[in-house]
Amino acid sequence: MSEGLEAKVAASDPDRHAASLAAPPQARAKLWVLYAFNLEIARAPYLTHEPLIAQMRLQFWADVLDDIAAGKPPRAHEVAEPLARIWVEHALPLELGQQMIAARHWHIERAAFADISAWLDHIDQSAGNLMWLAARLLGAPDRAEAAVRAMGRASGAAQWLQAVPALQAAGRVPVPRGGDGAEMAQAGLAALAQARRARATVPKAALPALLAAFQAGPVLKQAAREPARIEQGALGTSEFRRRGTLLLRGVSQRW
Repeated sequence: MSEGLEAKVAASDPDRHAASLAAPPQARAKLWVLYAFNLEIARAPYLTHEPLIAQMRLQFWADVLDDIAAGKPPRAHEVAEPLARIWVEHALPLELGQQMIAARHWHIERAAFADISAWLDHIDQSAGNLMWLAARLLGAPDRAEAAVRAMGRASGAAQWLQAVPALQAAGRVPVPRGGDGAEMAQAGLAALAQARRARATVPKAALPALLAAFQAGPVLKQAAREPARIEQGALGTSEFRRRGTLLLRGVSQRW
């Protein structure tokens, strides 16, 4: 698998990259493929101002997954080719990838979420599906799904709140109708608590997948306590604390 994928993930998704380093080398490389796929579909709506072209970019990835389902040879593409291999090798559910792609159409359509519940559905289909696929790739059993998905929701909520200023600048409406940042943060914290209550259902081998959410707690607590920071783009901690949190979570294996 191309070393270029690691560089892409490290540059554009540093938290997931840092967490992936806790996995064995072979599994680590597979996580980079999955995360690179996520980056490809995440950036598709923002590479053009033409909605039709953005939709075509997402359709390419939907077709990649359809090809996998049909048993066709993988497409000659830096991400698509290894993606097909790991998807088949680990029997990953194709519908989860398709849901991840479908969720990205929100970024093209630019409509506001009807309510907090609709926003959480979006988070579940994007960040939640991604974390569950990563955990499955690392051998997580079905009984771990609820905990992993809850952690994915918490992580996705935290990342979303950090991205609010950028989304607004790009003409999107990141806050659901009738909702506010503090309520969104509280929803993320509720998911985080749910995940941690079910920690025992997740095997240690899946740690690198859930460790990607190592900043979720601090960011969500900060957003709930000081919601003005959300639109100010002032959520997050120092690089020193970021590294320390990752180290502590990794050593303790208590995500």
